[in-house]
Amino acid sequence: MVSPTPESGHRSTPTNAGARVRDPNVGAESKAAYKTTEFYIFLIVAILTLIASLLIDTSHGHNDYFRGDKAWFYIVLLTIGYLLSRGLAKSGRRASGDR
Repeated sequence: MVSPTPESGHRSTPTNAGARVRDPNVGAESKAAYKTTEFYIFLIVAILTLIASLLIDTSHGHNDYFRGDKAWFYIVLLTIGYLLSRGLAKSGRRASGDR
């Protein structure tokens, strides 16, 4: 039998009471958001969306095709997609007590 020690997140075996084995399921469920590639892709695409809305302008009697409010709407959609992807990433791992 292996008994968990709640304060440290380690388990000790009864044969080697002094030795501790790291339980891989104790701790954070997934990587921190700033350590993932989708976070950096989200930031880059959001910044490029704002730059595109700034650069696309009216031309020869036509209206502005990509106004700021449309750019912010797309950033909101990007944010929703990013938050859903983070939620799915976190829901894919079991917590340590689910064995």
